[in-house]
Amino acid sequence: MLTVNPAWAASAIQPQVRDFIEGMVERYAFDRRELEAAFGQVNILPDALKLISAPSSPISWNKYRERFVNQQRISGGVNFWRRHVQALAKASQIYGVPEEIIVAIIGIETNYGTSTGNYRVIDTLTTLAFQFPRRADYFREELAQYFLLSREQGFDVMSTKGSYAGAIGIPQFMPGSYRRYAIDFDGDGKINLSGNVNDAIGSVGNYLKIFGWQENGPIVLPAQKTSEDFLKSIEPGIEPLHSINKLRQAGIVSADSADDESLAALIVLGNEGREEFWLGLNNFYVITRYNRSTFYAMSVYALAEAIRIAKNS
Repeated sequence: MLTVNPAWAASAIQPQVRDFIEGMVERYAFDRRELEAAFGQVNILPDALKLISAPSSPISWNKYRERFVNQQRISGGVNFWRRHVQALAKASQIYGVPEEIIVAIIGIETNYGTSTGNYRVIDTLTTLAFQFPRRADYFREELAQYFLLSREQGFDVMSTKGSYAGAIGIPQFMPGSYRRYAIDFDGDGKINLSGNVNDAIGSVGNYLKIFGWQENGPIVLPAQKTSEDFLKSIEPGIEPLHSINKLRQAGIVSADSADDESLAALIVLGNEGREEFWLGLNNFYVITRYNRSTFYAMSVYALAEAIRIAKNS
């Protein structure tokens, strides 16, 4: 394992890192000396290890929701929408994603671009790639993607900053997602998710569309149980696997209309002694491709609705 030092000299790079460097040289024709020089300036971040390893404490849906669906985020969302109305309208037209959904995702991810992270991406990804065994393969691949991204976009590999997990920019894309889904939305010849709000807006819309967003499709439907036996045949989850008709027969119904053959997931939100039921449809599942969490996707939906209502009032 790497030692926790402020930085490493190139001559002290340990075998795992040397193997990584050799792979980058062989697979992608990177210059060995440049990579060694870069790793020689890396800072190992105990804070990143601590934050990503921290066990998640049980929290109710209401408590989670309050973190993001509050007056500050709603007002901030309305202001963000008004400042970037043309880019949001264009993204919605091209990708079929409502403006308020794009606004809400950016609001939750970085408070509308005001909190994009203060950790050097190379430090966080290197730390997690070589000192976090549980997900080492994932972070080593993201580290490789980061070097490729920096080469393609002309980033300074040593100065780009992001989250403690290595996510970058206003919409918090990991390097692999940055390379695959980020776009030059304003046509200036560069893709810049850290300093260009237009690129961030377009990239969020593009991301959701690629993962299957259905224009004008519903996201979630409120539901209630008519039987206590529903769990015998329906398991809560995020992927829409059950038809509306099957859910109804199992004792989960919604007052909102939906085609009997539409597929939905049963969403059960724990709320301090009581449960809240929803049916998550395709577009709900698409939001979870951004962050695989029921609470996250429901917060995006709830914040988006609150922003839309506030803007139109």
